[in-house]
Amino acid sequence: MKRFALIGAAGYIAPRHMKAIKETRNNLLAAMDRCDSVGIIDSYFPEAHFFTEFERFDRHVDKLRRSGEKIDYVSVCSPNYLHDAHIRWALRSGADAICEKPLVLNPWNVDALAEIEKESGKRVYNILQLRLHPSIIALKEKVQKELAQNPDRVYDIDLTYLTSRGKWYFISWKGDEKKSGGIATNIGIHFYDMLTWIFGDVEENIVHLKTEYANAGFLKLKHANVRWFLSVIYDYIPEAIKAKGQRTYRSITVDGEEIEFSGGFTDLHTKSYEEIIKGNGFGLEEAKKSIEIVSTIRHLEPVGLKGEYHPFCKKVVSE
Repeated sequence: MKRFALIGAAGYIAPRHMKAIKETRNNLLAAMDRCDSVGIIDSYFPEAHFFTEFERFDRHVDKLRRSGEKIDYVSVCSPNYLHDAHIRWALRSGADAICEKPLVLNPWNVDALAEIEKESGKRVYNILQLRLHPSIIALKEKVQKELAQNPDRVYDIDLTYLTSRGKWYFISWKGDEKKSGGIATNIGIHFYDMLTWIFGDVEENIVHLKTEYANAGFLKLKHANVRWFLSVIYDYIPEAIKAKGQRTYRSITVDGEEIEFSGGFTDLHTKSYEEIIKGNGFGLEEAKKSIEIVSTIRHLEPVGLKGEYHPFCKKVVSE
């Protein structure tokens, strides 16, 4: 049984990590969050020690180490801009780190973490759960077979991800680009990782639209031209989806064919933990490509639309 600590216990994603720790038959010994709305812990590890001050959490973890109950893994679910510091702390505390995406905000942070990995002998793992989704795995296998027959093939891809957030979003750290990395980083990075994993490296990265509530652009990958649009407000949800009472719309088409992956997400964190504990998790190198993409998007100036583009994007630009 592995011993875990968790940083960021009150956040949206933390319960998935608690569930994964539980379902892989391991134990959460300590958790930390400056917010104390963490009653969800009772559903998984009611005996876990909880701290609202990092200094006391640090002291407790060190005490465990000195008493022979050293933490094996630290799960990092804190705000994006703190991931780098919390991963560093985990490695220097003698534990491997399991971090939510984005792993860090900039590619040079990945390089620095690689140095600390070497110094500490510990590993950094990123949760890239789309790589474990059955539909995405099937798509990758299909593309690999087709590219074996036609190595020069280039696919045409449209990616739309609209996930409505309330006014709180723009007040919280998620609405602050310096802390979240912006929309492309906060809600798009797992799609960029999935696309480069399947269709190859980035050859061109263009941003057409960048506001606090919507981003859009174009990625030329080795084997795909990708038009993408992301938004966090309700206005751009298709009317048919609104009529169903839903607030999220996700669509990926490859050469006009919709890729169905709306289901199958329930156990992907548990699968991720199973692979990490086996030593097969996704490390710094796997995470770096998508971090490079979103860092570039963050620093690019929008160039406006060129030719035909995604209809949702046109709707935003017209305002």
